Amino acid sequence: MSATQHNISSLQEVRARTHRLQPRKPAATFEEERLHRKQRLAATFRLFGRYGFDQGLAGHVTARDPEFPDRYWINPLAVHFSQIKVSDLQLVDHEGNILIGERPINTAGFTIHSALHRARPDVIAAAHTHSTYGKAFSALGTELLPITRDSCAFYEDHAVFDPFSGVVLDDNEGDRLAATLGNRKALILQNHGLLTAGPTVEAVAWWFLAMDNAAHTQLLAQAAGPLKPIAPDIARLTASQVGTAQGAYYSFQPLWDWIVALEPDLLD
Repeated sequence: MSATQHNISSLQEVRARTHRLQPRKPAATFEEERLHRKQRLAATFRLFGRYGFDQGLAGHVTARDPEFPDRYWINPLAVHFSQIKVSDLQLVDHEGNILIGERPINTAGFTIHSALHRARPDVIAAAHTHSTYGKAFSALGTELLPITRDSCAFYEDHAVFDPFSGVVLDDNEGDRLAATLGNRKALILQNHGLLTAGPTVEAVAWWFLAMDNAAHTQLLAQAAGPLKPIAPDIARLTASQVGTAQGAYYSFQPLWDWIVALEPDLLD
């Protein structure tokens, strides 16, 4: 092998190592894992702010604490998603006590997320906002159809929570919501919006973005004419290819790099 060929080969290997997506190594301590989750949570709010998901006092994303699983981190009430930093996040227990933080929290957010985190020990994070396309689609009262490759990520892995009964303030309503979610990764809250839940903050954030996009896409397609859904066997296969938590984790990484480069203060 010539020197030039050797240099080209070495450069290709370096590029492959640099750009190959790798599974995340387990954190060595609770503190390390806590910081990781809080940083991704703050980044999620910044991303959601850029996507226009902030709606007044509504909207909340949570991350379970790694050391104390009956506690979770949540955004404070009345702080715009685009301004949230790691230091703004508040620690809440399942009884609604604010253990770290001095601001109030969204009461409906507490009701929903406490019920989800109690019912699903595997759920590390959950996201719910009043995104425009999520709200519009939720008014149809139907599940997403597998009309594109991307929408197949939710095929047979989401449900519709109905009927709408007002702001979720009652514990029984939170429990009913958690029961409807079951072991799925997403819900369409009829006349309300979207919700995603899963094993990492990264996956949950990506799924919410992808679900809102799928809702938008179906609304556009339905307005244009009759739909041609993907056959169930192909939709099911595609779901196994594009709907995994690992795939969602990887899809979040470019967004993480982008938002941290643009808004490094979110890490404060």
